[in-house]
Parts: sequence; structure tokens; C-alpha cells
Amino acid sequence: MLRLNGIKLTLDEDKNDLEKAILQKLRIKNKDLLDYRIFKQSLDARKSSQINFVYTIDVNVKNEADVLKKIKDRSISETPCLNYQYVEQGNKKLDHRPVIAGTGPAGLFAGLILAQTGCRPLLLERGSDVDTRIRAVNRFWQTGELDPECNVQFGEGGAGTFSDGKLTTLIKDYRCRKVLEELVKAGAPEEILYTHKPHVGTDKLRAVVKNLRQTITELGGEIKFNSKITDLIIKSGKIVGIIINGQEQLATDILILAIGHSARDTFEMLHKRQVNLLPKAFSIGVRIEHPQKLIDQSQYKNLAGHPKLGAADYKLAYHSPSGRSAYTFCMCPGGMVVSAASESETVVTNGMSEYARNTPNANSAFLVGVTPKDFPGNHPLAGVEFQRIWEKNAFLRGGSNYNAPAQLLGDFLIDKPSDCPGSVTPSFKKSVRMTSLDDCLPPYVISTLKEAVRDFDKKLKGFNLPDAVLTGVETRSSSPVRITRNENFESNVEGLYPAGEGAGYAGGIVSAAVDGIKAAEAVSGKYKTVSQ
Repeated sequence: MLRLNGIKLTLDEDKNDLEKAILQKLRIKNKDLLDYRIFKQSLDARKSSQINFVYTIDVNVKNEADVLKKIKDRSISETPCLNYQYVEQGNKKLDHRPVIAGTGPAGLFAGLILAQTGCRPLLLERGSDVDTRIRAVNRFWQTGELDPECNVQFGEGGAGTFSDGKLTTLIKDYRCRKVLEELVKAGAPEEILYTHKPHVGTDKLRAVVKNLRQTITELGGEIKFNSKITDLIIKSGKIVGIIINGQEQLATDILILAIGHSARDTFEMLHKRQVNLLPKAFSIGVRIEHPQKLIDQSQYKNLAGHPKLGAADYKLAYHSPSGRSAYTFCMCPGGMVVSAASESETVVTNGMSEYARNTPNANSAFLVGVTPKDFPGNHPLAGVEFQRIWEKNAFLRGGSNYNAPAQLLGDFLIDKPSDCPGSVTPSFKKSVRMTSLDDCLPPYVISTLKEAVRDFDKKLKGFNLPDAVLTGVETRSSSPVRITRNENFESNVEGLYPAGEGAGYAGGIVSAAVDGIKAAEAVSGKYKTVSQ
């Protein structure tokens, strides 16, 4: 096939116009065009008066070599092969089937690859299946009854299940295509294969993770829920078994740790077992909510509301003279702010959108970076304790009932407590208490956020809306811990493979899934399958 780059269409043009553009670019007739598929679609909105879709197209034509030879155009080339290549299996005997801790993106894709290579993995998830999990989360949002083992952080699909399902990533890795293709096979919209900013939505993700589970089990794998690894059995520096739920002992040669960024009790257990852990930088802050129409108008001007554009998003960053940086993260167009606590008497926020992105508010994490120098002490888990301090303060400030503390942006900038919402209705599930956020975040975070607001308003008109709502606190932007590993993906304990966001090697659904694939490749490239 031939790859054509840089084909532009206006918002008023359609698929027929795309085909005409292909014929014109290749200088061929309709009968010579066999078929084509969109490889990438992006949006060029730099000029609000003329917004275009920009396409990269893979085209199958008659006499391809002749067409390529006669056209001297650097934007036309042969389509590279994007098929995923499984690693050649190793020769070392595997006495027990590999175990994977966690069924977030890293765990599911590690399990999928191992299942596809005949290793019959066992996936252990501390939380429940996704349907049971949805009921537990809704109960928490409605009543404040928190299940510490089954919540927004723990359960089938991981923390990403209750998110926007954003699939953008900064990593350049051929495995990203494998992730997207498998998600589509599992029921995600086919457009995620080519859109510049793909997302699935929390509603569709719930079905996708169930279908991934079914695929793994059909290939000989097994998934057990409500099964938390509470201890490791290590002999002569090598893992030989695990303890599940403090009782069941299971022999294993291999454990892929895909535990997520909130498995604090597991981090503590690993530290006790002398698995090497390091404190890691991350970010904390708030969720900020604006009317979605304001964001649309700021980004698309007079074309706001066009059915082909959908809800607009944004991504902003600010570097303070103090040396700290603030930025927006995990922006959820047409979404809602949700309670994401996993420990009692804490308040944690996150953002979530359904596929349609059609609720009145836009929300985004509004964060400031923190480093181990900010943490209380030098313990490997000092970042966890740092998170807890502010989550507990937010719990108290919110009324000690899992309501979240919230403040109007205009009041926040002048250090005035808020007593009621303004024109923007807070979307937080459970509920909010209008107050001051002063003691919910470190002073240097608050001051950096204030500086950033003024800077962001220059880049996104309307960001400094006085009635915009700040809801605290967001502390789980990434893991506060890194579980060290070598070039073979093993920790200092042989057979222990840290992977994904919780281990400190990823930051989002796709990058976590890719890291899970890499861990599975490391196992598959070293060992024979159990059946052999």
C-alpha cells in the first residue's frame, strides 16, 4: 500500500471529497483505486476561520510501483509494516504458570500477550469484576460507604475504567498500535485507530475490559477477582510463591506486578520483603471545571458547536520563576469530577467522561509538580505519606463525610472562602462543600496555581472565569513510588517483574498497556510455555 500524508478537508467536506483528494494526489483514475483506509486524522484549528481535518491515508492501487515511480512527492511513500511481532520464546523451563497482579491496562495486556503465546497466565485482581465494581462505586458516591478493595482505584480495568478513557500518549512505540487494535477487537470504537486524540469513554471501557477478560480466558488464561497478593515467598533471592488474601499459598516462578499507583499496602509489603523501591516525583492539585461551551468558543470561535468538532479540549503548561511548573492533565471534555478515594477518611478527585462527552462542564486536573525533596523524610514510601496528608486534610475540610472541598476560582485568587456555587454547577460525585482550599494543598502549590491561572487565561480565553470551580484534591496523577528493575524487566528479586503505572514506568492507559506487553515479552523471551 501507499501512504499519503497531509490531505486536508474542510468541515463541510465528506468521504467523497476524501476519495477525490486521493485520486488527485496520486494522479490516477477511479478504476485504479482499489481501496483505502484512514491511518491518522488530526484537527488543524490554528486558524479559527478555517478549521481543517488533516489525514494520513493508506491506499491500495493498481500498478503501485508505477504510480510511486512517476510521482516525486515526499508526502507519498510505501506503507510501513505495523504488524505486531511476537518475541521468540526462550528455552528455560517454567515450572508454574506465570502470575500477574492487577487487571488494569498493564496487567490485562501482559495477560493477553502471555495467553496469545500459550503461557496460560493467572491474573489476580484484588477488586471485583467490573459489574460488581460499578455497583460498589455508585454506592460510595451515593452513600459514602467506601469499599477499600473495590472502588475507583481497584477492580477490573484499573483506575482508567473510571476516566475519559483517553488513549493519547507521548511514547513512540510500535506496540501502541497493538494496544489500539486489541481494544477495537474488544469493542472500542474503530476510530481510535486513527484519530489524533482517541478516547473510549468510561461507558464503553467497561464493556471493553470484560471482552479482554473473555479473550484471555478463551486462550487458556484465568482471572480471579477478590484475590489480593498479601505476601511474597522468596528463597535465595528468587520468588517461589505468593500468599493470597493472607491465607492461600500459591507456587509460582513468575510474578508480573501491575498493581496500579494506589496499591499502598502492597508497596509496604514489598518494602518489608526488601524489594527495591524509590520515592518518585509526581504532581498534586485540584480539578478545575468550566462550562464546556466556554471551552468550545475559546478553541473554535464561530465554529463552536459544529457537529464534526464535538467537545473541545485543551492542554496548558506554565513554568514559574520559582522553578516549579503547573499544567493541566487528563482533561475531560463534557465530563464530571468523581470521588476516587481508596482509603477511609480521605478525599481524592479524578475526572471522567462518557464516550459522548455531552455533559455541561469541562474539567481538568490542574496540577503542580512535587519531588522527593518535598516529602516528609527519606523513606521510599514518603511520597505515599505526602499524598495522605493532603487527602486527609481535604476529607476534614469537606465535612468528614467524603464530600469534597470546593472553591470558586475568583475567591481562590483573593484568598476568600466560597459559600455557594456560582454559574458553574459542581459535578462532583459524591457532593461538594464550598469552602477554602488553603489547608488542602501546600502553600507553594497554591501560589503556583494562582500564577498559572493568569498565564493560562492568555492562552485560553475565559480560563480565568471567576465562577469556575476548583475541587480538591487530586493526588493520584502518577505513582509516588518506582519499583526498580533491570534491563530484563526484573526487580532485584528474580522472577519479579514490575510493570505499568504503579511500578513507576507509565502514565496513562496506552503507555501502561505497552509496558505490560514489554514485561510479558521479557517473560516469554526467557521461558518456555507451561504446556511445553
